[in-house]
Amino acid sequence: MTRSVRVDAATEWLEPDGLGGFASGTTSGLRTRRYHALLLCAARPPADRRVLVQGFTATLHTPSGSAELWPQLYAGGFLTGSPVSELAFERDPWPTWRLQTPFGATLTCELFVPRSRPLVALRFRLDRPIENARLELRPLFSGRDFHATHHENSAFRWAAEARGNALEFAPYVGVPRVQSLANARYRSASDWYRRFFYPEEAARGLDAVEDLAAPGVLSFDIGAEEACWLLQADVPGALPLEDSEPRALLHRLQRDERDRRARLQGPLHRAAEAYFVRRGQGHTIIAGYPWFGDWGRDTFIALRGLCLARGDRERARSILLEWAGVVSEGMLPNRFPDDASAEAEYNSVDASLWYVLAASELLAHPDARAVVSAADRRRIEAAMLEIVSGYAHGTRYGIRRDADGLLAAGAPGAQLTWMDAKIGEHVVTPRSGKPVEVQALWLHALHAVAALDARVTTWLETGKASFAKRFWNAEREMLFDVVDVAHVPGRVDAACRPNQIFAAGGLPMTCLTPERARKVVDAVERELWTPLGLRSLERADPAYAAHYAGGPRERDSVYHQGTVWPWLIGAFVEAWVKSRGSTSDVKREARSRFVAPLLAHLDEAGLGHVSEIADAEPPHTPRGCPFQAWSMGELLRLEQSVLV
Repeated sequence: MTRSVRVDAATEWLEPDGLGGFASGTTSGLRTRRYHALLLCAARPPADRRVLVQGFTATLHTPSGSAELWPQLYAGGFLTGSPVSELAFERDPWPTWRLQTPFGATLTCELFVPRSRPLVALRFRLDRPIENARLELRPLFSGRDFHATHHENSAFRWAAEARGNALEFAPYVGVPRVQSLANARYRSASDWYRRFFYPEEAARGLDAVEDLAAPGVLSFDIGAEEACWLLQADVPGALPLEDSEPRALLHRLQRDERDRRARLQGPLHRAAEAYFVRRGQGHTIIAGYPWFGDWGRDTFIALRGLCLARGDRERARSILLEWAGVVSEGMLPNRFPDDASAEAEYNSVDASLWYVLAASELLAHPDARAVVSAADRRRIEAAMLEIVSGYAHGTRYGIRRDADGLLAAGAPGAQLTWMDAKIGEHVVTPRSGKPVEVQALWLHALHAVAALDARVTTWLETGKASFAKRFWNAEREMLFDVVDVAHVPGRVDAACRPNQIFAAGGLPMTCLTPERARKVVDAVERELWTPLGLRSLERADPAYAAHYAGGPRERDSVYHQGTVWPWLIGAFVEAWVKSRGSTSDVKREARSRFVAPLLAHLDEAGLGHVSEIADAEPPHTPRGCPFQAWSMGELLRLEQSVLV
């Protein structure tokens, strides 16, 4: 069933290719980010991402008039594109625009990206035949790193080389070639289109102006037949296009992709598929579109909802096995850089612990044997033991099991928890010492591997006793955020932050008595809950920030100082339900109060998805990545597991 949505420059669509690349833009057709692109590929899946074709201009010529249909925004506020009398957008099964011109012609444009192909396909058609109607498309090339901007230069190579039925462009040496297949005539008409403006980048304090190269024009006889255009990057996963007929190939890909999407169980499941990508011989999870890669912490948090809650144990197994091979001194990488020459970054205390949690949930499932072989189980359990043993005996950044059985972590200049903002050498929320959610994850990890190592049972009992004694803030009837701050024995951070929810029922193992857990849950709801998730800091704190805006320094300084994080709603609702007896009535109330606002959010910002963050104060404007894996994963976990 199709569904019309609002058309504007703030609502965004996403078409990922399952390899790390994607097409994206706004429902209005206007590019507002440097990441909005028609053909954006991963040259080394899922990394080394390049923007090859940023977009296109589109002009419809008919005997009754002509119209430039696709809007373009330039520096100084100059907007091109003829006004249309009606513009409608539908997101399912893929982005579809319906444009009605002032002279009566109505054009429909469909855009989709087939799974596991570095290719984008576009189909244009008139609602009725118009004799001598012609559609002219001018592709706009860059060939840059997807985080950069492109500017006029003498190195761009304009020529297009015929390859059978296709054209091949090679914009720069060392950049993937672009193959174009269309039922159109092509003529060379090289020119620079200068000073495109991206308002979202300007708002983020980043370079917001770009020049794009236009090598030529594709001319379609759209009055006689539909226009079919396929663009492909010459990277792993590419199809041979030379001998293909454009319409036949597009229709086959469209049919196959429609069938694939129809097999998915509703819009939340279709959204979940966006985050799975290939890495090596296995899978991983993209943390967020448009700018994140695959991050360790995000992967294992998101996996619980994107895979396990949906019954996708095969892909969970693949992801866990792929990451099991990169354990180092008990640690898993926080992220793999896009730069092929850069090494993986081992600078997270909790990524490895989230791995143990996700792995233990997979292995404990009654149907695990159907997808996890004995050899796979041994590999995953070996990684779990290596993590716990490495942490217990000490590893990077002062991570070690302390005498009280709790996990200490932290070193000058290092940001090890999920609250990881850093400005130059300044760590905004260092949380060095013994952070509360790290202890909850540590104790759960000990519980998960206790059957594999007899020593761990004693470690678990010692840690649980110390946690109960050291983290309870009797004055405020909640938990301290960090104890032994900066490794100073007895120093505590009493700020009310959402991290305590993981110890009060937000994880499978609760670290508190039922009475204390209820008090923590009530405090978090009172001080931190918003319709889009939990604030990262209480309003009464002097460091509290109501809005997330400005340049990188301004934004990073408030990233975890009040800014709302939707992913935290999963742990909060789980703890809230547990603290009230987990009855059917309680679950219905939780769904109505806490989940319904997130479901409504699916129609704004990133269509069908949940944003990374939002402002701390009403109207809680969505910010950050509009398509965030762990936000989506936790919503799915609530829908498919916690509240059933």
